[in-house]
Amino acid sequence: MASKKDKDAGVKIAADNRKARHNYFIEDVVEAGIMLTGTEVKSLRGGKATIGESYAHPKDGEIFLVNSYIPEYTEGNRFNHEPRRVRKLLLRKSQIAKLSAAVEREGMTLVPLKIIFNAKGRAKVELGLAKGKKLHDKRDTEKKRDWEREKGRLMRQKG
Repeated sequence: MASKKDKDAGVKIAADNRKARHNYFIEDVVEAGIMLTGTEVKSLRGGKATIGESYAHPKDGEIFLVNSYIPEYTEGNRFNHEPRRVRKLLLRKSQIAKLSAAVEREGMTLVPLKIIFNAKGRAKVELGLAKGKKLHDKRDTEKKRDWEREKGRLMRQKG
């Protein structure tokens, strides 16, 4: 079985949604392909994309990524792409059925966590099946994180 280091060896992160784990309880993570044009791929490799306000939603048996920002490619002439267009995500039918059922029945949200380039150079989106946190949940998470940090300090001091 391959270790996590081996798995992440050829992976380059193009965009990261760091606030997602703060705002949501992530129940499940799925890796999906994403349909991009040539200028979008070139622009993504530059690393200026943002997925902080984006989400995915099922529609007509497919899943689409909405409100993700991939800036226009500077050398892309009239064939350049629209920065905030809706992009189709590539998943298996069984995965689409599972995710759309969770979104419609259980009130879950599909949140993009990262856009990465895998070892083969393909752009992938890590989608998290998430449930929104309330304010008191966010406070509890912060308290636990602070306590873990403090506990680590105390253990180091003792020896």
